[in-house]
Amino acid sequence: MRNETIMQQTDQKLNSYLASFAAFEKSLNGAAASPLHAIRKAAIAKFAELGFPTTKDEEWKYTDVSPIAKTTFQHLNGYNDAGITANDLDRFSFGHPEWNRVVCVNGHFSKRLSSINGLPAGVLIGSLAEAFVDEPDLVKQHLTKYARYDENAFVALSTAFLNDGVFIYIPNRIVVNQPIHLIMISTGPEIASHPRNLVVVGESSQIAFIETFGSLGDTTCFTNSVTEVVLAKNAVVEHDRLQIESDLAFHIGTLHVHQDRDSNFSSNAMTFGGRLVRNNIAVTLDGEGAETTLNGLYLGIGNQHIDNHTTIDHAKPHCPSHELYKGILAEKSKGVFNGKIFVRKDAQKTDAKQTNKNLLLSN
Repeated sequence: MRNETIMQQTDQKLNSYLASFAAFEKSLNGAAASPLHAIRKAAIAKFAELGFPTTKDEEWKYTDVSPIAKTTFQHLNGYNDAGITANDLDRFSFGHPEWNRVVCVNGHFSKRLSSINGLPAGVLIGSLAEAFVDEPDLVKQHLTKYARYDENAFVALSTAFLNDGVFIYIPNRIVVNQPIHLIMISTGPEIASHPRNLVVVGESSQIAFIETFGSLGDTTCFTNSVTEVVLAKNAVVEHDRLQIESDLAFHIGTLHVHQDRDSNFSSNAMTFGGRLVRNNIAVTLDGEGAETTLNGLYLGIGNQHIDNHTTIDHAKPHCPSHELYKGILAEKSKGVFNGKIFVRKDAQKTDAKQTNKNLLLSN
C-alpha cells in the first residue's frame, strides 16, 4: 500500500512537470516550430519515460532525490531580474573589477547586471538565447551533443526547459587574459531554474572561467544546471566551480567536457551550500595527447547530502588524467564520491591517477 502511494505521488509530480512544459511551450509562440523545440519535446518525452531516479538505480543508490521529486516548483517562462541590484551580487563576486562578469537570474541572462567589455576580436560572451538567433550554426553544432538527454533524467529535464544561459565562443589562437565569471543566481522560493551554458574554445586558444551558483535569501529552490565545454586542438581551459546556495536549496549540476588532440582542461569544483547536491562531471579525452585534471573540495554540515560523480573517458592513446577530491563532513552530513575511469581498447599508454580523501568530524 505504501509503495502504491509513493508511485501515485511520483506520477503526480511528473504530471506537474509535464503541465509546466505545456505552459512553457505556449509561451514560445512561433518559436515552438523551431528545430530546437523539437529537441525540447524529445527531451520531455524521455524525462516522462525515465522519471526521477531512485536508489534502485545503480548510479543513484546512495542519493535519494525524492525530496526534489516531492516538492512542487514553479518554472518561470519569462525573464525577470526586477528588484535585484549590484549590491545583492557583492557576496558572490571576487577577483578584479576588470574581470568580465556574466549574470543569470533563475537561468536567464541579465544584461543589466552583467559587465562584459574589452574582449579580443571575435570573442563572443552573452546570452545563449541570443546566440540561438545570432550564431545558429555554431550553437547547433555543439549544444546537447555531449550532455545527452537520453541517458540522464535531469539532463532530459534541463533540455526540455532549455531557454537561456551563457554562450562563450573563443575563436582560434586567442588568449583571453582575464577570467570570465559566470554568476548563476536563484531567487526562490520554490523556483526551478535550468541554466544552460555552452563554452566553445577554438584551436590553440586559452581561457579561464568561473561558475558561481548562489541564492538570494534562505529559500528552497531547485537549480538544475548543465554546462558543455568543447576544446579544439591545443586549447587550454581552466574551470572553477563554486556552489554556495542556501542550505535549503536543491542542486543538480552537470558538466560535460570534450577534448581534442593536445588540449588541456583543469577543473576545481568546490561545494559548500545546498541541502541536497549532486555534481556530475564527465570528460572525454578524444584526441592523442589531451590532458585533464579534476580537483574537488566539499564541506558538509547539518543534514547536507553532497554527491560527486566523475567520469573520465580515455578514448585515445597517450592521454594523462589526474583527479583529487577531498571532503570534510561534520554533524549529520553525508558525502558520496564515485569516480570512474574508462580506458578504451585502443587508448594505449594511458596514465590515469585518482585520489579521494575524507575527514569525518563526528560519529
